[in-house]
Amino acid sequence: MPNTERARTLRKKPTWAEKLMWSWLRDRRFSTYKFRRSHPCGIYYLDFYCLEASLSIELDGGQHGHPGQQAHDAERTKFLASMGIKEIRFWNWQLRREKQFVRDVIFNALQARAPHPLPAYTRTGIVGEEKLVGRSPSPWPSPPGRGESCRTATEVWMSLVLSPPLFEFASGRMAS
Repeated sequence: MPNTERARTLRKKPTWAEKLMWSWLRDRRFSTYKFRRSHPCGIYYLDFYCLEASLSIELDGGQHGHPGQQAHDAERTKFLASMGIKEIRFWNWQLRREKQFVRDVIFNALQARAPHPLPAYTRTGIVGEEKLVGRSPSPWPSPPGRGESCRTATEVWMSLVLSPPLFEFASGRMAS
């Protein structure tokens, strides 16, 4: 049985790197994948673990550069692999200097192990001249399939940009 008290203690005193990574991963913020923090697994505690993708994210400080610790980390990686858990490791400094690289590696590993469909705004052909947006009484486009006529996204944008202002800042009164 795992020692949940130790896991709880680890969660109460995170390093700066763990705080930063947790701000990216908590509450399904990272492409709706659910992560656990300081998750017990055998005799080890995983910094961050996604059950759906069987993915562990480990953050390494300077102590992981010592030969004894490297041997311990290799043994741990081998144990996790035998459990079907893929482990990816980052140095703490990478979270500050290479944020986008770290996010990309995590996203690619998650998608490889448990793919989620990408949001519509990331797919090609959604924004631009070809995509039609329904017209509504408000300047904001209505969902596709509604409205009397259709305008392109560019036409909607131009109507917003070229429309007269609702408020004149110089005089402080409503425009007529």
